[in-house]
Amino acid sequence: MPRFLVVLDVDSTLIENEVIELLADAAGSGDEVAAITSRAMNGELDFEQSLRTRVATLAGLPESVIGDVSRRITVTHGVPEMIAGVHAAGGRVAVVSGGFHELIDPVAETLGLDYWRANRLELVDGVLTGGLVGPVIDAEAKASTLREWAEDFGIPLAHTVAVGDGANDLPMMAITGLSVGFDAKAPVRDLADVLMDVRDLSQLLPLLGLRG
Repeated sequence: MPRFLVVLDVDSTLIENEVIELLADAAGSGDEVAAITSRAMNGELDFEQSLRTRVATLAGLPESVIGDVSRRITVTHGVPEMIAGVHAAGGRVAVVSGGFHELIDPVAETLGLDYWRANRLELVDGVLTGGLVGPVIDAEAKASTLREWAEDFGIPLAHTVAVGDGANDLPMMAITGLSVGFDAKAPVRDLADVLMDVRDLSQLLPLLGLRG
């Protein structure tokens, strides 16, 4: 039985939410940000530019909003079972996200993920500036991160699985042994190896020969 590395997107994949939209709701820019997110996930906008535009609307929010939003995050059905099944077979599970470490770290730690990577919000004196710290995790960064983790795990890309829903997931999906479109937007539906429209990530296990 080969060991698998399963790499998932976070927003609307590992979790049911779009975290940037939850933050934007608190800033009063929810509708504007949701519209930009939809266009970016459908491949109509440059991801980094769209992310910076959305994050800019968060300027002035107190750091406490991170905890408030964190409590609203819902993990997608079947995630704990999927992680347990992959781990039992000697595999690893990771997430790479255009979202934010400040909100993903607690989820990743609770679920027992093996790797995770995301963007970082800029905070000054306990207030969001509307900026980001460090390089942006965009589509190409997702793909290079998956390669890095596969090398660290000592497996070929043929034994990697990418799960995502939006256009910025396509480069990492293109280099994996199996790409899964999870309740996916149009660009992903056209290119993924498998489409999964029931929001239950335990369905990955039979695809990997780990159950059923």
